[in-house]
Amino acid sequence: MFRENPLKARLRAGQPAIGGWLTFGSAVVAEIMGLAGYDAVMIDLEHGFAGLTETVHCLQALSATPAAGLVRVPANDPVVLKRVLDIGVEGVMIPSVGSAAEARAAVAACRYPPAGIRGAAYGMVRASDYGQARAAYLAGAEDNLLIIGQIESREGLAAIEEIAAVDGIDCLFVGPYDLSGSLGHLGAFGEPAVRDAILEAERRIAATGVWLGALPSLGRSPAAMTRDGVRLVIAAADTGLLRKAAAAEVAAFRQG
Repeated sequence: MFRENPLKARLRAGQPAIGGWLTFGSAVVAEIMGLAGYDAVMIDLEHGFAGLTETVHCLQALSATPAAGLVRVPANDPVVLKRVLDIGVEGVMIPSVGSAAEARAAVAACRYPPAGIRGAAYGMVRASDYGQARAAYLAGAEDNLLIIGQIESREGLAAIEEIAAVDGIDCLFVGPYDLSGSLGHLGAFGEPAVRDAILEAERRIAATGVWLGALPSLGRSPAAMTRDGVRLVIAAADTGLLRKAAAAEVAAFRQG
C-alpha cells in the first residue's frame, strides 16, 4: 500500500523512533509487532529466514498498522534492491557500507533514471498499488524512501563523513557486532578499542547531519540511546523476545 512514509515523517519532525527486527519472516509476527507500537519493523533478509514472497506478506500485514515496513537486504546488490523496492518497502538498510562509492551505488540502485539505475516497472508493481497510484508513486518514490547505510567495519568507520555526504543517504546505522569483529574483538564490547569505536562512530555520524541509527549497545537501553543522540533505535528481534519470554515463564514455573 503506497502511503506517506510514517517513519520518515516522524524523523523529520525531530522525534526519535524505535523499531524491532523481524527474522522469522512471519506475517503474523510482523502484524503483532506493528500493533505493539513499534515505529518500524525491519524485515531482516541478511540473517533472517524470509524470501521475497514472505516479505510481501509481512509488508501487507504492516500496512494495516502505523509501523513502517523496512528491509535489510543481504548485500549492496542492485538486483536485490530493485526487487525489494518493487514490492513496496518504505525503507532499506544496506549492510557494511565501507566507502562513498559503495553508498553512491546503493542510492543509484534505489533511484530511477536519470538519477539512478533502478529498472522501471512502476506501472504494475505493488509499490505503486499495482499501478493504481503510479503517478503519485513516481513523483514521491525518491523522497518517500528511507535509505540506511550500516557502518560496521574499519573502512566504514574511517569514511563516515564521506558516506554521509552522499546525496540520498538518510541515515547511518552503527552495527556494533560486525564493527567489533572488524577490530579483532568480536562481541567484546568491554574492550576499550571497541567501546571507543562505537562511541566515536555515533558521535561522528550525529555531527554530519544525517540521522543516527543504532542497536542498543554498551549496556544502554533504547531510551538511553536516544539521549545519546540516536534517532532510530532498532532494538529487540522477534527471536530474542520469544526466547526471553519463554525462558522467563519456564524459570518462574520451576522456581514456583
